[in-house]
Amino acid sequence: MPALICGSLAFDTIMSFPGRFAQQILPEQLHILNVSFLVPQLRREFGGCAGNIAYSLHQLGGVPLPMATVGSDGAGYAQRLKQMGISTEFIRELADSYTAQAMIMTDQDNNQITAFHPGAMSWAHQTPVQARTDIKLAIISPDGRDAMLEHAQQLHAAGIPFVFDPGQGLPMFNGDELAQFVKMATWVTVNDYEARLLSERMGLDMAQVSKQVEGLVVTLGAQGCEVWVDGDKTLVDPVQAQQLVDPTGCGDAFRGALLYGLERGWSLVRCCELGNRVGAHKIATPGCQNYTLEHLRPA
Repeated sequence: MPALICGSLAFDTIMSFPGRFAQQILPEQLHILNVSFLVPQLRREFGGCAGNIAYSLHQLGGVPLPMATVGSDGAGYAQRLKQMGISTEFIRELADSYTAQAMIMTDQDNNQITAFHPGAMSWAHQTPVQARTDIKLAIISPDGRDAMLEHAQQLHAAGIPFVFDPGQGLPMFNGDELAQFVKMATWVTVNDYEARLLSERMGLDMAQVSKQVEGLVVTLGAQGCEVWVDGDKTLVDPVQAQQLVDPTGCGDAFRGALLYGLERGWSLVRCCELGNRVGAHKIATPGCQNYTLEHLRPA
């Protein structure tokens, strides 16, 4: 069955800094921060959370329906998705805006600094979610603030179970708004930093949050991930990557696997085991949408 993926399509400019950010930034001088990083390597890639998650799910054999808004420069992105066999029926183009743009710099320890221009994504709320008998699953990933709020409400009203994946959009929402997202969602997924921020703003620990949904996933990068169900935590072991090339998009690749498993009624632990394998495979490949997963497709 198709999975509706609400989020962004973006163009990523990915830069590699051969040193460590920590060696260039003096903590006692943060109030007058003025730094420049020499980045010998630079690439332009297709990205955005909806695009990346859709790519991962499609590679695994799932049926993604990305819902996103692009600008006048986004026709090529939509055409690429079509050529891969990914539906573009919920992708809307705005003539007077740019497609979202992310500028991502990664140091040798895989720390990242990102600048993001939302562009057409800011009007994503103008495309509503409508009930459809063939859509039984969805995800709210980082998008325009209004879009995330409205799409969550629309999915809830339509009775479509969804994953709340606030990602880098989490700081846009206060505790009450986050509590409302969690109340409407069926599952929640965050990384370890986002988990701390979510906990702080809601005034709840992860065990308490997990009791409000069917399951909560906290990804831990190279340490695997935590699965919380009804207050109980299970640590899902990591998968060793063959090489560390580019962490950009690993979280989205994981979430594509999560949707794949949820579509098939798997346990959350089994979903995350596949997610860890997919993430470990993706990190060995530059960019967010340049890997293949045929060898990881479950029989």
